[in-house]
Amino acid sequence: MEIRRAGSQPSGKGPADYFTGSVRIDPLFQPPDPARVRGASVTFEPGARTAWHTHPLGQTLIVTAGRGWVRREGGPAEEIRPGDVVWFSPGEKHWHGATPTTAMTHIAIQEALDGKVVDWMEKVSDAQYQA
Repeated sequence: MEIRRAGSQPSGKGPADYFTGSVRIDPLFQPPDPARVRGASVTFEPGARTAWHTHPLGQTLIVTAGRGWVRREGGPAEEIRPGDVVWFSPGEKHWHGATPTTAMTHIAIQEALDGKVVDWMEKVSDAQYQA
């Protein structure tokens, strides 16, 4: 058994290569092999968002605070609020982030396939974000 105390893992800044705007990532869990599931709490300041990306085994988001948007390729942006749970299928191209005026925090849970949890793609343009 292992207990990770709140605040025992340092927060990190969302890398500029994969995020637009101010994003804070707080790791929650990444158990050792053979476990594959990993999770983090991610906070997006207003206007902040991920780049387009996919997950080899899918991703679950649990919104814990604020108001945000999620969008899959070919679909409209959809609003998400605290208590909402979002599932992206394996390989589904998508992005997520805050609205232009309100911050948003979610817990992101994904599994690793051969050690990889995400495939990053191009950044979301302002036009795509506002659409």
